[in-house]
Amino acid sequence: MSGEMNKDMAAQAAHKDGFIAALDQSGGSTPKALKLYGVDESAWSNDAEMFDLVHQMRARIIKSPAFTGDKVMGAILFEQTMDRDIDGTPTAQYLWEKRHVVPFLKIDQGLAEAQDGVKLMKPMPTLDALLKRAVAKGIFGTKERSVIDAANPKGIAAVVDQQFEIGKQVLSHGLVPIIEPEVTISIADKAEAEDILLAEIRKHLDQVPAGKQVMLKLTLPTKPNLYKPLVDDPRVMRVVALSGGYSRDDANAKLKQNDGIIASFSRALTEGLSASQSDSEFNAALGSAIDSIFEASRAKKAA
Repeated sequence: MSGEMNKDMAAQAAHKDGFIAALDQSGGSTPKALKLYGVDESAWSNDAEMFDLVHQMRARIIKSPAFTGDKVMGAILFEQTMDRDIDGTPTAQYLWEKRHVVPFLKIDQGLAEAQDGVKLMKPMPTLDALLKRAVAKGIFGTKERSVIDAANPKGIAAVVDQQFEIGKQVLSHGLVPIIEPEVTISIADKAEAEDILLAEIRKHLDQVPAGKQVMLKLTLPTKPNLYKPLVDDPRVMRVVALSGGYSRDDANAKLKQNDGIIASFSRALTEGLSASQSDSEFNAALGSAIDSIFEASRAKKAA
């Protein structure tokens, strides 16, 4: 990737109004994503066929007239999507060149068993090789997810430690990591977990190498504007929010209460899309979803 293109991508990722489309469901969550799209498990007989079907769905989204850098700042891809083409052009290149959408890659290999109220990421022994491929494919940044299920200080510290450790590895390849310690929306002590998480992240930001930035992908907080200090931190390129199981309307309403945070929704983006829709119906449904998430994401500058 040329430095020029990277600079353009960085400017868009850091400053442009818009949101990130999370198109990165992988092994475990793909059947659910397809089912919501109206494609039943009887439509495939093995994983290869299942991934073909989900790639068709993603290509349909990406090629839709509403899916452009005007409102969709970036998109997160699953490794297999990065390795595939859209109309003969590798997906990441297609995203940037044809849609002006910044490509990110989901790099985690799933979650480890729960411990201390959290699920860390599984070990990633081949991460350096994957990051090299990502750079060669024109990817701008990465996303790595772990999960917090309780306000457990020890567990949350372990999650943030691991996230920033991986983040440093990503930065060393010239990519921008989206650090995603998701707090489960249904837990009783969500607000307490978020307070602990904020303190841990602020501690770790001091370790970000000079001149480098990370992005953060966080669950919409119980207390509006809790993460404003992170939005304002010069070492944070962007704070984005995950929908985490909230409906699109709920997620948008919560997002609007948080200044300077933009969306990075997956299920809330594709809600209402169906394989059986005609292209005009599909494009209209996706267009209105994109419009509503874009409006909720518009960077509100604190007066």
